Amino acid sequence: MRHLKHTAKLGRTSEHRNAMLANLVCSLIKHKRVTTTLAKAKAARPVAEKIITLGKRDTLQARRLVTARLRTHGPTIQLTKDERRKWRQNEDVLRILFEEIAPSFKERNGGYTRIVKMEQRTGDAAQRAILEWVDYTPATPESAEAAPAGESKPAETRPAETKPAETKTEKK
Repeated sequence: MRHLKHTAKLGRTSEHRNAMLANLVCSLIKHKRVTTTLAKAKAARPVAEKIITLGKRDTLQARRLVTARLRTHGPTIQLTKDERRKWRQNEDVLRILFEEIAPSFKERNGGYTRIVKMEQRTGDAAQRAILEWVDYTPATPESAEAAPAGESKPAETRPAETKPAETKTEKK
């Protein structure tokens, strides 16, 4: 009997389950919102909450614990300086966590994620859900300063497509 066993097994071995949850939390950190099944979202929520709590500490030990839990590492191939900068901006989970997400939750004591239920998947009728951050606002206004207001692109307007006038030929 599984009395007092609260770990969701998700039909996987423990190593596969831990790797899957780490990947799910990494995707949540990168994209700020993840669509998955309800069971996986409920299993990933405590992992994400603990990672944010570590991120709020912002110490070397916290960074090492997050790196170990999320199994993150640097880029696997040699990159140029520009590619490294781009990778660090978009893909570096540790930087995104410690510099963007965790500071925005500095005043919040837990409850960092939200699970929104969606419709069932058509193939296997699995209940889907969205796992996302609660009240996430970027901590630094650098993204707004990156694109000056004077240089914003105007929205492209496409002329309405005109259909050729249909002519009906009447037979007499």
